[in-house]
Amino acid sequence: MITSLSGRLRVRESGRVVLQTGGIGYEVFIPLSTYYRLPSAGDETELEIRQVIREDSITLYGFATLAEKRAFDLLMGVQHVGPKLALAVLSVLAPDELASAISDGDVERIDAVPGVGARVAERIVRELRNKIAELNFTEAAPRPSVNGSGRSPANAMLDDAVSALVNLGYKPAEAKRAVEVAGEEGGLEAILRRSLAVILGEK
Repeated sequence: MITSLSGRLRVRESGRVVLQTGGIGYEVFIPLSTYYRLPSAGDETELEIRQVIREDSITLYGFATLAEKRAFDLLMGVQHVGPKLALAVLSVLAPDELASAISDGDVERIDAVPGVGARVAERIVRELRNKIAELNFTEAAPRPSVNGSGRSPANAMLDDAVSALVNLGYKPAEAKRAVEVAGEEGGLEAILRRSLAVILGEK
């Protein structure tokens, strides 16, 4: 069972990366929260890995922190929540935000994630309310970090933000307008968080 991978980023996209190690390129699917912590393509990084084995496939899911990985595992234990939906939730809500929403019974906050729906959001709150203590928020800062020397120009970074939101499930026009409202101050993570706040504040 693969539990972590370290190597060179051959491909860096908002929903997936290809991490090369030992002469092998591993395709790893990631949440948005991990994407904006990654260094530039060509740099070295390390990811926590959850390997999901199905009858016809073996798929790797990667995370910048153990907390994200634990949250993914908990979400996967909820009926009707698969890997894609679990990644979508973690792309919008950080583990501590997810735990807070579950603890407060804030179904609407989880329902605002594209693709979740009210029934699944209610099920997440109901089934995980007694399990959120399993999430650990005291771990060290994530090892992957944005490489300052490899930052894209502002326009390219805004385009990346729009692309990431579209891949998450938002409509292109909605994503573009949210990014425009959010502005270009700060790095990609800051732009994405402000953009998501704009979208979720309107729902």
